[in-house]
Amino acid sequence: MSDTNATPNKTPSHIAYQVRDREGKKGFWTRIGSAWAHADGQGFNIQLECLPLDGRITLRVASEKME
Repeated sequence: MSDTNATPNKTPSHIAYQVRDREGKKGFWTRIGSAWAHADGQGFNIQLECLPLDGRITLRVASEKME
């Protein structure tokens, strides 16, 4: 297998979150991992620190606003 999709240590392009919906309120976002785009733009390497109980993961473009 080729290493063309290997991700060097750099800032992730996306952040993975678990979003828990709350009735009548905004959802509660918990950061659970990061994602790096492949060099060819055809996929991602994703590193998760935990898994959400409902199985739902939201990927968002990394930005300083959500941190």
